[in-house]
Amino acid sequence: MVELKDVSVTYSDSGVEALNHVNLKINDGDFAFVVGSSGAGKSTLIKLILKEINATDGTVMVNGFNLKKLRRSKIPQLRRTIGVVFQDFRLIPTMTVYENIAFVLRVIDAPPKYIRSRVPYVISLVGLSHKAKSYPTQLSGGEQQRVALARALVNDPALIIADEPTGNIDPALSYEIVDLFKGINECGTTILMVTHEHDIVRHFGGRIINIDHGQVTFDEVVEGNYENQ
Repeated sequence: MVELKDVSVTYSDSGVEALNHVNLKINDGDFAFVVGSSGAGKSTLIKLILKEINATDGTVMVNGFNLKKLRRSKIPQLRRTIGVVFQDFRLIPTMTVYENIAFVLRVIDAPPKYIRSRVPYVISLVGLSHKAKSYPTQLSGGEQQRVALARALVNDPALIIADEPTGNIDPALSYEIVDLFKGINECGTTILMVTHEHDIVRHFGGRIINIDHGQVTFDEVVEGNYENQ
């Protein structure tokens, strides 16, 4: 669960007020699209949730952690409850698909037996079992994003943040990626997807949160074409 209570963020170096008295709650199991123009505050919201920055005012709760009171030593513990999928994939080019995903578990000293069972499972979830030994340069953009999604999933996070996950892939594949997110959400994982692609939002519908000039100006569940098919 993510909850912002009267949260404001002002960047001290520029004086820019990126978020202005925002109140927002993402419940466990939600799938929410976050939309808004460039500079509206979407990136600031993500940085807050990951505790890359701190709120100037207000309270931020993420997966049971009060970020205002969270000690620096506990930040890795928070981040292990969150999977992040980036626009630019951020795969390690010298590692295979399997190794890229296993690396996440090795960093947290997961047992080797668990790694051997968990990694092939999440690779199969994103439909890439036949590519497990391939390197990122041998994959299409859509396949690389599937690997990034599997990497975000491998630690079984309560929340996945997808930051413009369809920005660097073919438009036709974008719908397949969001379909994957939908399937993962139906299994209980909370998804917060930041996007500027309004065609995708209109197609899938669901909860749509619009941020404009640092404020939430729209937060409603709308029906998409997806439900009508």
